[in-house]
Amino acid sequence: MSEFVWITTLDFVLAPIVAGLIFFLAKKFRNKYYPDGHPYHKFFLPALGIKMIGALVISLIYVYYYGFGDTMTYFQHGIIINSSAEESLGKWLNLVFATPDPLDPNYYEYVEQMKYYGHPSTYTIARISAVFSMITFNTMIPTALLFSVLSFSGLWALFVTFSILYPKIQNQIATCVLFVPSLALWGSGIFKDTICILGLGWLCFSTFQIFILKNRNFIIVCLLILSSYLIFLVKVYIIICFIPALSGWMIFNNTKKIKNKSIAQIINIGAILITFCLFFIFYEQNSNMFGEYSLEKIEKTSAKTRNYILYVSEIESGSSYNLGPIEPGLSGMISKFPKAVNVTLFRPYLWESKKIIVFLNALESLAILLVTIKVLLLIGLRKIVKSIRENYTIQFTIIFSLIFSFFVGISSYNFGALSRYKIPCIPFYLLTLVLIYYEHAKPGNRLFKSLNL
Repeated sequence: MSEFVWITTLDFVLAPIVAGLIFFLAKKFRNKYYPDGHPYHKFFLPALGIKMIGALVISLIYVYYYGFGDTMTYFQHGIIINSSAEESLGKWLNLVFATPDPLDPNYYEYVEQMKYYGHPSTYTIARISAVFSMITFNTMIPTALLFSVLSFSGLWALFVTFSILYPKIQNQIATCVLFVPSLALWGSGIFKDTICILGLGWLCFSTFQIFILKNRNFIIVCLLILSSYLIFLVKVYIIICFIPALSGWMIFNNTKKIKNKSIAQIINIGAILITFCLFFIFYEQNSNMFGEYSLEKIEKTSAKTRNYILYVSEIESGSSYNLGPIEPGLSGMISKFPKAVNVTLFRPYLWESKKIIVFLNALESLAILLVTIKVLLLIGLRKIVKSIRENYTIQFTIIFSLIFSFFVGISSYNFGALSRYKIPCIPFYLLTLVLIYYEHAKPGNRLFKSLNL
């Protein structure tokens, strides 16, 4: 891999051109759909710009600081796929769609160079990279810029969804979704996480449109199907975390119009129990579909990852963390729930930072912890619990945040990896804090103004 030239002069020549073209098209799109005076107008280009800067910075960090990483492997795989186009377009298309058998002699020279071939979740990123690299003349930075546009579109869809629900706090929603540093840095390059942000944002948007606003046109339904499939393909555990949260959101929003609150509550509890039972049965009976995140394998996956990370960290002086021994069985996993959630949302602490990148992540984690404490002190635990119990959107964001934080926290065991893996839940957790605050601090009063997000 060291012989491969990742970034060339052509990268720096094409990058401004690609960025300029993206901004030109984005500006035309903004002016058409969000003209002057539209409340979303002021957020569109700055949010896109931050994502593109993040793609540039993270590409440079991986090439010139780390010197290795999966983002480079994805890009290299894309170049290998594109080299087949010299033989024929048909070969290129077959490799993009991963149809050839790995042992097919007509494709072996390409397949044997790609360790991710045959692994759908990882090879999907390589395929997207190949398509984008064809446009950017096989240059890494311009390809990363195109990835950042995908991620931005997902975040924008998420921003629009919550802005429709809470139009009076769009500035705070924009801060939570569009302008989080870790999302700009780790969710903009040639990564799985970038594609997950794309899928998750559009999944939230389409489910909100279909099940809450009752907008069931063909395009929205297609968005729901495609975004769900994309997430399932790349990181299936996001779907595992999303379904329980989404179920409650949909059920509660469709029963809140029932005048008899006792009947509504009975229906809600019954529907939730049935949904969880059906999902658990489906999850257990289709364990092969969920791979390493199936119920019987997640404990082994976590232990294997923990042991490997701790071993590598001892050799390389990395930034590992340890949640302690996990007792066999589901109860042992659940016992680590508080620690796993804490490490995802609030760690690394400043004193755990051994590298500059980890230190930057620690600063953001500290900021999230301080905002959490501030909301807790100003609102109070009693009112927070009341908001979660009565506001179905807050239930959705907090349930997804906590379940996702548990999955990531118990399976990463390295602060560097954690900083990337946790980014899908960060906007949802921040939205939880803002929405709880908003419930008790209406715009215009002193309490609302004191939260400076």
